[in-house]
Amino acid sequence: MSWAQELEELRKREELAEQMGGPEKLARQHGRGKMDARARLAALCDEGSFREIGKIAGKGSYDAEGNLTGVLPAPFLFGKATIEGRPVVATADDFTIRGGAADAGISRKMVQAEKMAHELKLPIIRMIDGTGGGGSVKTLEQIGATYIPAVPGWSDVVTNLEIVPVVALALGPTAGLGAARTVASHYSIMVRGLSQIFAAGPAVVDGLGASYKGPEDHQRAKEELGGSDIHTRNGVVDDEVGSEAEAFARARHFLSFMPEHVGQLARRSSCLDPVHRREEELLSLVPRDPKQVYSMRRCMDMVFDTGTVFEIGRMWGRAAITALARLDGWPVAVVASDPSFLGGSWEAKTSEKVERFVKLADQFRLPVVHLVDNPGFMIGREAEMAGTIRYGVQAMNAIYKATVPLASVVLRRAYGIAGSAMSNAERYQYRFCWPSGDWGSLPIAGGLEVAYKSEIEASVDPAATLVEIRARLDKVTSPFRSAERFNVEDIIDPRDTRPLLCEFAELAWRKLGSES
Repeated sequence: MSWAQELEELRKREELAEQMGGPEKLARQHGRGKMDARARLAALCDEGSFREIGKIAGKGSYDAEGNLTGVLPAPFLFGKATIEGRPVVATADDFTIRGGAADAGISRKMVQAEKMAHELKLPIIRMIDGTGGGGSVKTLEQIGATYIPAVPGWSDVVTNLEIVPVVALALGPTAGLGAARTVASHYSIMVRGLSQIFAAGPAVVDGLGASYKGPEDHQRAKEELGGSDIHTRNGVVDDEVGSEAEAFARARHFLSFMPEHVGQLARRSSCLDPVHRREEELLSLVPRDPKQVYSMRRCMDMVFDTGTVFEIGRMWGRAAITALARLDGWPVAVVASDPSFLGGSWEAKTSEKVERFVKLADQFRLPVVHLVDNPGFMIGREAEMAGTIRYGVQAMNAIYKATVPLASVVLRRAYGIAGSAMSNAERYQYRFCWPSGDWGSLPIAGGLEVAYKSEIEASVDPAATLVEIRARLDKVTSPFRSAERFNVEDIIDPRDTRPLLCEFAELAWRKLGSES
């Protein structure tokens, strides 16, 4: 006796599952410029490493004798794979099957994928396309009743955010639960022109009589309501890319900086970039004119290991740059002011971005490097209406609560409460300042006329008196006066920034290694 007949049926069922929504639906998916779920899994994971779990799950069709005539596969695929040799849980929604909406057994498959991630402490990647496991109106008619909404296994989604790296790729029109699954991640990506995210799509919004009335062209309506131009600029999604291939590459790159789970340390990579590399360009990077801007990204490229800066959230909260990078191969989290946007002033969105990123660094035990040129919180009525001070204080609180080592480098300005959020002042200050440093409770230029009003008004030549006062204060505000009183630890040659930060990284990882 053998089980050949049963194995033949298994192979038949697997072949049916591989057909997904069928040739017509697959052709429609590809015609939209989108890869299908199985092709996405193959492209994301190391070659040949994906082992599918629950492949034959779905809804079978049978003839009068009980023989299988067809299978509608569950529109959700998952399994164990490797990325750069490291194990992960990889998942993909299948839009070719009822737009990725709910179907027989789908909720348990999705729940099992999430459980697998945190119980085995494996990073999870969600490739989301459609409602991503949400319901459909047709399903209600099949059930014969409606139901009070609940999301099976959402507690597992929350648990994963606390235990393992979670990456979400929105790879199509993504609504409802799919949108929620995208946002519930540590790193998220949209593909320009291909991905849209909304609580409900244009047809539903218009059907409910809401304020949005989209254009007749369906694709344009989706872009206007929830395209990447919106959500990568409001902070809902971290990054926008031009293709699915680029999305897969960025997902893999992000994970290369991460440990596999909380409690494990991230890995050092080999480094051919000399620790003692000193870039001459750094010496003249910061202009003498305080109103002129310069490229902080150029500074980062010169300071960190060549080619390792991986920026996150470039299009939102733009007064701060947040990135992962390496110093002598050691992974670090970078927060850097961007003087080319709002002069580097933190407004509400920037503060929100900094808070989220510092929490990520602390959770996964990545040392933080803060490159500072911060003139303070954004001021004015619009900033007050946005609640800037609340978000700013929350960002400062995140920096003070972080327990990973932090080094700050003050390139130019550090003013007010926002400037003081460069680090936790109650801890050891691993800090360096450039000779271009300019700091205080408020900018001198903004309060000089008020502070010296009576002296200026009593002068025979007010303009000359103002110039004289400014010259006196320029000497007082010299960074060397601060260093004289040990209000700053060290003023350094800007060209020494990389060697000193590499020294910090080595000591920081020595400390982190002693914790494990």
